[in-house]
Amino acid sequence: MSSKIFNEPQQSGLLLIDKPADFSSHDIIAIVRHVLATKKIGHSGTLDPMATGLLVLLIGRQATQQQDRFLKLSKIYQGTLKLGEETASWDAYSEVVNTSPVPPLSLSQIQQAAATLTGTVRQPVPFYSAKRIRGERMYDLARKGVPMERKFNEVTVAWQDLRFHAPDEITFTLQGSCGTYVRSMGFLLAEKLGTVGHLTALRRVAVGPYRVENALDGQLLKTCTGEELYRRVQPL
Repeated sequence: MSSKIFNEPQQSGLLLIDKPADFSSHDIIAIVRHVLATKKIGHSGTLDPMATGLLVLLIGRQATQQQDRFLKLSKIYQGTLKLGEETASWDAYSEVVNTSPVPPLSLSQIQQAAATLTGTVRQPVPFYSAKRIRGERMYDLARKGVPMERKFNEVTVAWQDLRFHAPDEITFTLQGSCGTYVRSMGFLLAEKLGTVGHLTALRRVAVGPYRVENALDGQLLKTCTGEELYRRVQPL
C-alpha cells in the first residue's frame, strides 16, 4: 500500500478561502493540505465553526515563516447580536444559560453604548475558545465542565454600521485588532445595554488588505485539483 508523500509546495504564497459555516478552520486547512499534498500551511487567524468568511492561508515555507506578521493584521467582521439570551459560548452553537428582559432601546442608545466599547477594550476571553490553559484548549475544559477563572485580553476595536432590526436584534460591522473575540464584544455590548446576548451570525469580510470577495468558495475545495488551487495562490 502506498502512502501519501508530502512535499514542498510548487508555489509559496497566499490562498484566500471563504469558509462555510459548520466547518472549523482546521477542517479547511486539512482539506487544502490533502489537495496540495503538503503540510506547509499556516494561517492569519482562525474562525469559529459558526462563522463564515475570509481565511488567509499561508502556503509553503516562505509564507509560513511570515505567519506572525499576518496574524497581527486587523480584521473586519459583520455580525448579528440577539439580545435577551446568553449562551455558554456567546454564539448560537451552544445552549442558553441565562435570560434577561430587553429594555426599550433606541439606535442612539446602541450607538452610545458601542462608543464606550471603542478604542482599547479589556475583553473577556470566552470559555469556549481555543486558548490554552496548562496545555489544554479552553473549549475542551468547558465541555468537560472543568471550572476556569475568567481571562481577559486587551484589543483595539471600532464599531461601524450599527442597525436596529428588531427590539432584540442588532447588526453591526466591527474592526478589531489581533486577538479580538467578536463574541466577547457582543456580550459586552449587550451588558452595556442592560441585558444579555449572543451572536447568531458572524462573517469575516477582510483581513488587512485582503477581501472575502476575492476568495475561493470553501464549498468547492473538495472538487478542486492541486493545479486548480495553485492557480489561486497569490504571491507574497
